[in-house]
Amino acid sequence: MAAPKHTSQPQPDVAALIKRAGAHHGRGELDTAEALYRQILGINPGHFDALHLCGVLMQQRGRSREALELIGKALAANERGAAAHSNYGLVLAALGRNEEALASYDRALALKPDYAEALHNRGNALAALGRGAEALASFEAAIALRPAYAPALVNRAQVLDKLGRTQEALEAIERALALKPDAAALTLRGRLLRTLNRNAEALTSFTFALALAPGDADTLVARGNMHYAAKAFAAALADYDSAASTRPDAAPIHNNRGNALRELGRHQEALAAFERAIALKPDYAEVHNNRGNTQLELGHLAEALADYDRALALNPDFADALVNRGNALHHLGREQDAIASFDRALALNPQLAEAHWNKGLACLAFGDFTRGYQEYEWRWKRNGELQPRNFTQPQWRGEDLRGGTILLHAEQGFGDTIQFIRYLPMVMARGGKVVLEIPDDLRPLITQFDGVAAIARRGDALPPFDLHCPLMSLPLVFGTTLGTVPAPIPYLSPPAERIDRWRARLAEIKRPRVGLVWSGKPTHKNDRNRSIVLAELAPLLAQPGVSFVSLQKDYRDTDRAALAKAPLVRLDATLLDFADTAAVIAGLDLVIAVDTAVAHLTGAMGKPLWLLLPAIGDWRWLLERADSPWYPSARLFRQPRVGDWKNAIAAVARELALFAR
Repeated sequence: MAAPKHTSQPQPDVAALIKRAGAHHGRGELDTAEALYRQILGINPGHFDALHLCGVLMQQRGRSREALELIGKALAANERGAAAHSNYGLVLAALGRNEEALASYDRALALKPDYAEALHNRGNALAALGRGAEALASFEAAIALRPAYAPALVNRAQVLDKLGRTQEALEAIERALALKPDAAALTLRGRLLRTLNRNAEALTSFTFALALAPGDADTLVARGNMHYAAKAFAAALADYDSAASTRPDAAPIHNNRGNALRELGRHQEALAAFERAIALKPDYAEVHNNRGNTQLELGHLAEALADYDRALALNPDFADALVNRGNALHHLGREQDAIASFDRALALNPQLAEAHWNKGLACLAFGDFTRGYQEYEWRWKRNGELQPRNFTQPQWRGEDLRGGTILLHAEQGFGDTIQFIRYLPMVMARGGKVVLEIPDDLRPLITQFDGVAAIARRGDALPPFDLHCPLMSLPLVFGTTLGTVPAPIPYLSPPAERIDRWRARLAEIKRPRVGLVWSGKPTHKNDRNRSIVLAELAPLLAQPGVSFVSLQKDYRDTDRAALAKAPLVRLDATLLDFADTAAVIAGLDLVIAVDTAVAHLTGAMGKPLWLLLPAIGDWRWLLERADSPWYPSARLFRQPRVGDWKNAIAAVARELALFAR
């Protein structure tokens, strides 16, 4: 019998296998493609294409070490493969080895000078190495070869942005977006538009980006930051919350959440957000600083100081933390230490407006008006709502005014205008004409001053003038010190016809008549400290034999229940402006008020004023004084500690009992 014949197995067609593998790879079927590449390498371990493409696939899977090994073997088999050199550079870049990546791209370009992808990748490596100008040239060379190369346009825009060429960056990103809508490109466009102060367009760009990539945390944070800058804190918080749900372990997002919560007055939640950020990143100096700000607003002064000290231990050159630390020390009554902290901040940044301004407030609070008012001029350079008037005429510094016209203009609240309008006769004494620009509600009171050439409202066309001066700069002009505060009381009084109008109405109210003001505008930056809930005034309202007159024009929902039961004469429906309020005050025996414009008006009229002040009070009431050089008829009743209205009101109630007798 003949022996059986052995037939050999047919060898697979490697060319067909590599073609099949490439097709699966191109469709994203990575498991099948990898299996085919591995099969080819089992047949031919040195197969260039299989090694190279399997390495590319490993990089797609995030397995950079394997990718580097496979593509390295491919290049050992054939060092003439330009694409392999470029992809080898991509893997090196992913591993953070950008210098080596750059060398790989250069080898690819030596083999293929018109290789747009390699030029693009080379630009990315140069950008990562901080070589912006060279990166830009590389991107531009890639775009010259392929004008519709969207990724190169996007990355070119990023480099232009870093180089401060924002408008060119925007033009580049617009070209990229015209080719293909892309979430990342739209986000970059939003950032560029924001830099150019085209905020509405920026917001729209972020929103379009989120329509394409709804959960993108970076875009949500960028849009949240825009809302935050626009003081739309609820919208900012919503974006930060969405970002945190996507990236719960990102400490900066929790930091941003804390800032938004703090601005919304949700301080305990803000503290929790900052705690979360610190737990994720204990050495995060900015979060310690922000937590300190929240503690400071809650009146937790020692805790705030500890937070600022921790921030500075982590970053000794943290100028903002030094400013905030100075504020905490100021509120602790450690004025010299506070000023030393502000001075440390100024040594780091001599142009830091917040440091100058807060130093000024501290100096003013303890009576150093000479330094205080000089530093207070820095208010115009702060980032905030107060913007300087861009008049072409110079600001008045005290020179002779004869033959000229000066514009005096209000700059902040009603109370500030009332307090500093006292300087008007002193300005007039320097000669010249005076034009006043003040809020409409104060105009009927100011007409009592003789010699004002014109009174204008903000936004009206102004008559010609030669010099201007903000009202709150007048103490600096006149060199006011604690001993030279001009207080010729009264310096404001209601028009005679207003007094006549109110006399009959007030005659129906028994004496003593006591006016009450317990809250101001909710939008005031210190409202949570200065305003009182009406129910807390119960010890005053219980005083027999006293007629209480509400000088409030607006009431809060939180006061409605107490208001219904309080023994108060309400005038809010008939108080038209400050002239009406002044006419009512003229017929009262006493006004008890929190720190509002009505308190200033009462003091300017020389009527008895009992002022309820928070423990962290405004600079103008100085420190630990029961009187005011600005208003000789005022008595100050301060909280003994932060938030303690009970004892402050009890002190007023005891004095009111004596007053009523």
